[in-house]
Amino acid sequence: MEPDAAQNPNPSPVRLPISAYYQTRAEHHAVVSSDWLAHAAAAAAASPGADAEAAAAADAPPPSPGGAGGVIEEFNFWRRKPEAAEAVAAIMALAAVIRSSRATTMMELEIELKKASDKLKSWDATSISLSAACDLFMRFVTRTSHLEHEKFDAAKSRLIERGEKFGEISLKARKTIAMLSQDFIYDGCTMLVHGYSRVVLEILKLAASNRKLFRVLCTEGRPDRTGLRMSNELAALGIPVKVLIDSAVAYSMDEVDMVFVGADGVVESGGIINMMGTYQIALVAHSMNKPVYVAAESYKFARLYPLDQKDMTPAHRPIDFGVPVPTGVEVETSARDYTPPQYLTLLLTDLGVLTPSVVSDELIQLYL
Repeated sequence: MEPDAAQNPNPSPVRLPISAYYQTRAEHHAVVSSDWLAHAAAAAAASPGADAEAAAAADAPPPSPGGAGGVIEEFNFWRRKPEAAEAVAAIMALAAVIRSSRATTMMELEIELKKASDKLKSWDATSISLSAACDLFMRFVTRTSHLEHEKFDAAKSRLIERGEKFGEISLKARKTIAMLSQDFIYDGCTMLVHGYSRVVLEILKLAASNRKLFRVLCTEGRPDRTGLRMSNELAALGIPVKVLIDSAVAYSMDEVDMVFVGADGVVESGGIINMMGTYQIALVAHSMNKPVYVAAESYKFARLYPLDQKDMTPAHRPIDFGVPVPTGVEVETSARDYTPPQYLTLLLTDLGVLTPSVVSDELIQLYL
């Protein structure tokens, strides 16, 4: 194992620890329906070019996790891939745990899988999608009555098959969302995006490859200025883009036809938790009757129900103002905010285009 491969960037509680998510800039769950696999498989099958990408990822030789202790090494192997989201890396690591398990009974295997899942979730307790993806994997892979009536070897083979299928679908999620989102982008439109989101970038890439003519206003995304990275990538694609300082959103909203944002997590209310500033953008857009579209993979759907901005696990990121902060002045370092569902128009997911209310309905139905 490489010396720094399995180290948690946010290992122990110190004063206002910086979230591992915001140090690694990895992307940030639960099933939205009992037939999740059927819905997602159908959507993924229609995604052009996704099969080759998933197959290439599957052919790579990851290390053997060797039980719960090595699951972090497997997780880091996948996390280092440029296009692999943190949650997908966790899903692939858990699938590998099943393959390499030496358990001889289903109970032993489930206990081993649970320990591995808990270890992954503790790697960064502030990552919503990491925790949600682990819960979803456990729920999806082990929730089948057939396992109770099969011999262990057959049951384990079924778990491996379900785990690998789940990982394959998760790898395709971003391309599926991009495909489903194209109907919302039309020639001549202007859209506002906030900071850097890989799924939003995938949507705009596909739209540009389809020769749609549009322009993008991109917020700077202070303090880490992720919007500059987004604008650089859009400019490289030949997409007209203008960078806005974050405080110019209301000033520029008249030019905007729609808002596209990603999400760190989608909660039971149908609202989203995302990088700081998303809430105020949604408020401005709502007041000016501009649609707000959230592009989020289904493995980011979380069993959380925040009541206000402070009702969630805090995540912090470093703030550099470029000048010294006077002694005694407190600095707000919260990295994300909560946007209630009433300010969102639609959720663009790999399961289809959903209204915010559907998230709660499907999660409640699943976990009854």
